[in-house]
Amino acid sequence: MNKELFEALDMLEKEKGISKEYMLERIEAALLSAFRKENAGNENARVKLDPEKQESKIFKQLTVVEEVTDPMTEISLDDAHMKSKKYKVGDVYEIELKTKNFGRIAAQTAKQVIIQGIREAERGNLIREYEEKKEDIVSAVVVRVDPSSGNATLEIGKNEMVLFRNEQIPNESLQVGDRIKVFITEIKKAARGPSIQLSRVHPGLVSRLFELEVPEIKDGTVTIMRVAREAGSRTKIAVWSNDENVDAIGACIGPKGARKNNVTAELCGEKIDIIPYSEVPEAFISAALAPATVSSVLKLPDSDRAYRVRVADDQLSLAIGKEGQNARLAAKLTGCKIDIKSIQSAEPTSGDPDDGE
Repeated sequence: MNKELFEALDMLEKEKGISKEYMLERIEAALLSAFRKENAGNENARVKLDPEKQESKIFKQLTVVEEVTDPMTEISLDDAHMKSKKYKVGDVYEIELKTKNFGRIAAQTAKQVIIQGIREAERGNLIREYEEKKEDIVSAVVVRVDPSSGNATLEIGKNEMVLFRNEQIPNESLQVGDRIKVFITEIKKAARGPSIQLSRVHPGLVSRLFELEVPEIKDGTVTIMRVAREAGSRTKIAVWSNDENVDAIGACIGPKGARKNNVTAELCGEKIDIIPYSEVPEAFISAALAPATVSSVLKLPDSDRAYRVRVADDQLSLAIGKEGQNARLAAKLTGCKIDIKSIQSAEPTSGDPDDGE
């Protein structure tokens, strides 16, 4: 296992980025484990791997003593002096063993530890690579879709990862060969290896897609302040311009709506409302209820985040939205409880304000 071993280590370092020094340590541990297993753990040993000479050696270690009581671990001073007069009591005397003396079980043990070392190194590399990409998006290719669960296996770089059905956009049907963008939500370390959590329903996906499309977001001129999303249906994003000469909404929409349309296409036609952010809750709520026109916003007494909104009769259904979606997203976006009423009505029409609508 000399020349072939070191050539394999060179290949692992080049192709998988696994440090040769790391693998040498793992192999030394593997050979030492195999030796001890073959000898019932009763003998001390040292393993030395030399990449320069492409040699691997195993040394049985004996402690030099005046009188031997355990021949498995000790050697007399007289016997040690037969090799060299430099030895004294307490020194370690080494005898080189030949690897061909290892039995089948010992060799298998060494092999398993080496494989384990490779897997651990690959997991470590994977974690380091994707920790830098946490809360970012990556491009992926669909390589398999489980017909029973709907889970999709994606190829991302040299790795394969699973996008679970509940993290896919509800109305999308992924096919083998599709190229998609996914958001990395979390990296978990587990006994069976690192788990990279992927999502296409996370609000962060929308933010990152706009960052790719809008140079003004990338360079910090425009900031996405908040996002509220119901994946596959509608998203509201609140934007702010750090330059009074730059229109934040216009920058996100782009020439002829191109930038916004590119994001919508990636999200399977999901509707996107882009609104101006405001530190003034009344103004923010009014904008968040777009496309409805709001007549007034009034803060309710005895509450920090509850507001009553008045709209004209013909704007009521638009403000609430289908199944309450527009009001619900506005509440998520602003972080306020919103009670919507028509100007002519004396009773709330949007449901219990505790529901955030």
